[in-house]
Amino acid sequence: MASSKFFSFSLLLFISITLFYQANAQTTLNFYLQDTAKGPGATVTPIIGLPGRDWTFDQFGTIIAVDDPVTMGPSPLSTQVGRAQGVLVVSAKDGANVNAILSIVFTNAEFSGSTLQIQGVSRQHEHYKELSVVSGTGRFAFLRGYTTLETVVYDPATAHSAIRFNVTLRP
Repeated sequence: MASSKFFSFSLLLFISITLFYQANAQTTLNFYLQDTAKGPGATVTPIIGLPGRDWTFDQFGTIIAVDDPVTMGPSPLSTQVGRAQGVLVVSAKDGANVNAILSIVFTNAEFSGSTLQIQGVSRQHEHYKELSVVSGTGRFAFLRGYTTLETVVYDPATAHSAIRFNVTLRP
């Protein structure tokens, strides 16, 4: 009888520990947005702004459309895994903050058809920015977390940036 109780207790303990670690499991993804702001291959562009003012990336009221390639590495020639599509709104009067609403739409074999929904305030003058991952679809359904952004490459002549996304997800 004692060995039966010990076995039942051990099994219950094992199941509890397994469920605890599954519930607290964390997934980390790293990828790069290839952001080009001018020229015929532009992937970010102002679409509307306040009348009588320049529509720029630091002008209050400017709304910017985004359709950036998402790659595995910082080079624009590295393997593409999806696209970052959405809008940016310059939401601070001094132009320092942008409200970002982005969908990372995966096209690679591992996550094809899945998305991550990212939103929050991006503080343009900070080296590291942090945004919320509010949800996802497909392989990322019901997940949430956060992402840190860092511009790792910027070429002012071509207005091209490579922005590293370090995404941390939890169920």
